[in-house]
Amino acid sequence: MILFWGIIIALIVWAVMALRGKGGNGGPDATGRPDALETLRERLAKGEIDEEEFRRRKAALDE
Repeated sequence: MILFWGIIIALIVWAVMALRGKGGNGGPDATGRPDALETLRERLAKGEIDEEEFRRRKAALDE
């Protein structure tokens, strides 16, 4: 009986975490991978691209 409830609770926790990852908040999606805009922000922060390139690519993503 304890094992049954443990599995049920684990499934609920997994489902909540999976749904929370799909919130579109710029963070990782349900697969754990960052979205394109987050990757673009990281590249700007690392100095891999300049602000003009960031704006151009962000505009392309917004289309």
